[in-house]
Amino acid sequence: MASIDRVEAPVTAKAYLMCAFSALSGILFGYDSGYIASVLGMAEFKRAYGSPATGTYTTSQKGLIVAILSCGTFCGALISGSLADRFGRRTIIIAGCLVFLAGVVIQVAHISIPALVVGRLVAGFGVGFVSAVNILYMSEVAPRHVRGAIVSSYQFAITLGIMLASCVGYATQDRTDTSAFRIPIGIQFLWALVLIIGLLLLPESPRYFVKKGRLDLAMKALARLRGQSVQSEGVLDELAEIQANFEYEQRLGEVTWLGCFSGSVLTGGSNARKVFIGTLLQMFQQWTGINFIFYFSVTFLQEIHVRNPFLIGLVTTIVNVASTPVSFYTIERFGRRPLLIYGALAMMVCEMIIAIVGLVLPNSQTANYCLITFVCLYVFFFASTWGPAAWVVVGEIFQLNLRSKGVALSTASNWFWNCTIAIITPYMVDGTDGHEGLGVQVFFIWGALCAACAIFAYAVVPESKGLTLEQVDRMMEEVSAPRSGRWRACENWARDLDGGRVGGAATIESIQLDLKKISAVT
Repeated sequence: MASIDRVEAPVTAKAYLMCAFSALSGILFGYDSGYIASVLGMAEFKRAYGSPATGTYTTSQKGLIVAILSCGTFCGALISGSLADRFGRRTIIIAGCLVFLAGVVIQVAHISIPALVVGRLVAGFGVGFVSAVNILYMSEVAPRHVRGAIVSSYQFAITLGIMLASCVGYATQDRTDTSAFRIPIGIQFLWALVLIIGLLLLPESPRYFVKKGRLDLAMKALARLRGQSVQSEGVLDELAEIQANFEYEQRLGEVTWLGCFSGSVLTGGSNARKVFIGTLLQMFQQWTGINFIFYFSVTFLQEIHVRNPFLIGLVTTIVNVASTPVSFYTIERFGRRPLLIYGALAMMVCEMIIAIVGLVLPNSQTANYCLITFVCLYVFFFASTWGPAAWVVVGEIFQLNLRSKGVALSTASNWFWNCTIAIITPYMVDGTDGHEGLGVQVFFIWGALCAACAIFAYAVVPESKGLTLEQVDRMMEEVSAPRSGRWRACENWARDLDGGRVGGAATIESIQLDLKKISAVT
């Protein structure tokens, strides 16, 4: 019988690397989001895409160019859940990369705002596939005791992509032909090709094969991911736990899209509660205002007359990259909830200081130095807390029969608010139709929203540190979010099936006997 301490197979270093490789898909997300900040500020880009009369583009055009990527990702993320259940997690990630490549070709092939917008829309559709399904894939294949760190590495890859985009933009900004912006756009081809080749060598999620009834393939995939033989007791125990949990969920019925919203948001284990947590968590991640920095930093710094705006933009991306690995340790040492609560409060303090100094000392070089310092601190706190932790929690809170759709809805929420903020921020900051914008005072809004983030995290988000995905499901049924950090697993699904607590004829012995028969012939 599988004990509570042996519901997961041991793991080799090679297996850790296999689990972590898929995180590199975050580079697509990060680079495609990040290159636009540098490109929008380039003289050659303004000359090529702007009005011949003014030599630049309008506020509405800037908002459209930035936001259209998020429109595509929203749509891609929304339909990715059903596709991932039908064709497999790895297959849909690869398909997303291919769609992304088509979008890059459109952007590079023709210089016009319509072509750029269509290209970013298509590329965004591919990124939507990748961003939603990759979180699903990593959460399902990663060992539980490092799952937070491995899923956090996805956020690290996003920050790396943003930094690479900033570096390339900084290197090409002074070119006097279209290569100034075509190089930053076209180099995205490289990241997608590397990811496709690597994913072809990785196994599919064993939980996907369990869902499809292919225990033989699930066993092979799990053995590869854990670096063990298919006859390993650890592999058999872990697969038995996954299968037992899935059999229980099957008795409850398959979850439709409408079923994602069944139950009350006040009931801890209900589908509606989990979707509520996932979608609002991603909404609040965007409400921190972080993408104002990474989408509009160069043009914003130019408008407030900060010297070397491209260099400052590069510095913020370096801070972003350097800060994210902090979460690899802290998310497993302290848990998800503390990072979300205290990270939001720290960001709130930084943003309020930026807004107050900008209000009291307008057009001051001292104020600009203060702004740069606290923007970097703000980026540090985001990158080490809300950046990775929001993705980790979303990958953990959904049970297997809801997971693909729940992660898809949560990721779609991220991109919906990403798009909304990208559209409205230029008007908030720059103003329109003769009305003066908020300028640096927009940070008052971001600061207030960060306070709301902290309240939400304390009241609603559960602590899932150190639990298997199956144990997270049980924890959410039994305790409230503020008490979840003290919850400890004392039973597992395989044992419950054996003892009859969850009903049905299947027992752990029958499941393990079936698995041993399969392993003997594989």
